[in-house]
Amino acid sequence: MTTHQPIRIGVLGTHSTGKTTLLKRIEMELRAEGITVGRTSRLGKRAAAAGLPKMQRHTARSTEWIITQGIADEIAAIAQGAEVVLDRAAHDALAYFHAALEYRGETAPRTEHKRLHALAATQLPKYHLLLATVLDESVPVDPRHDYDPRYRRLVDQHVHQLLDRDDIPHLRVHSDPDSQAHIVDEAVRSCLTEALV
Repeated sequence: MTTHQPIRIGVLGTHSTGKTTLLKRIEMELRAEGITVGRTSRLGKRAAAAGLPKMQRHTARSTEWIITQGIADEIAAIAQGAEVVLDRAAHDALAYFHAALEYRGETAPRTEHKRLHALAATQLPKYHLLLATVLDESVPVDPRHDYDPRYRRLVDQHVHQLLDRDDIPHLRVHSDPDSQAHIVDEAVRSCLTEALV
């Protein structure tokens, strides 16, 4: 595959809606085509390990850390030769932040709000494809995870509000196997088509 600029695919969505599984499937398909793939991963866990709050306690600082660490991971993956980078889109962190604020009944200072949105917006032109999972509460959550259902719904709402409000092109990913398979095919086709340009 020969391309001057690596292809970026970003995923957004509330927790336990199949984001990681979806990216793994796309990665496996791309690797089978001989494409070198890089991924950002475990940003939330790494933020927590760095002493930053997450989930319902998400703050402007933890949001900024996740966005900038994702950017740094992407740059590192490209430096190591990745032709395609799969990552959590910056707007995903924004949605978690807005959901946390609503959950706690708080509002962010206007300057913080504008700064974080500007930071996330700088990343949008780099994406070749954005995938947004859709919450299906009929799908059971892994019992090892004690997720607050209200917060989970709020994240889902904020993900789709951000995308719709800013008219950001994206594909919605539903929980049914046909939707998942279609999205994987679309992502792989998009990468292969971009590689030929």
